[in-house]
Parts: sequence; C-alpha cells; structure tokens
Amino acid sequence: MNVMDIQEKKLELVQMILNTDRPKLLEKVAQLLKQEKETDWWDELPDSVRQAIETGIGEADRGDVEPHESVMKEVRQKYSL
Repeated sequence: MNVMDIQEKKLELVQMILNTDRPKLLEKVAQLLKQEKETDWWDELPDSVRQAIETGIGEADRGDVEPHESVMKEVRQKYSL
C-alpha cells in the first residue's frame, strides 16, 4: 500500500468513526489501536529470525562485513546479470 492509499484509508476510517453512534464499536477500535501501540514487532519475530538479526548486528559491529559492491559483483556473476 503506497502513502496515498494509506492516507485515503485513514481519512475513510476517520469518517466512518465520526459517523458512528455505536459505543461498543468505538471501544473495539480504541482497544485495537491501543494494542497496536503496545505491541513490539521485535517480540513477534520467531526466535530464529531474532537470533539471525542479532548475529548480523554483531558481525557489523566487529566490522566483519562484505562491501556492497563485492556482493553485487558475486550476484551478477552467479546469475549472469
């Protein structure tokens, strides 16, 4: 979804909220938005993914990285690009 689509969707939702007189619906929307705010995406990742990210960050911190140009050269050779 691009930025314009997101903005349009937000405006549509705001209009729907403004037009409703259903307290239970408004409470559900409020709870949903509160949960979203409290949820940390990191906690939702599988352990294997978190571990891989942490390993990569550690390697980068130690300077154990491959320059982008080298990686791209290898990819181009491997896939005949």
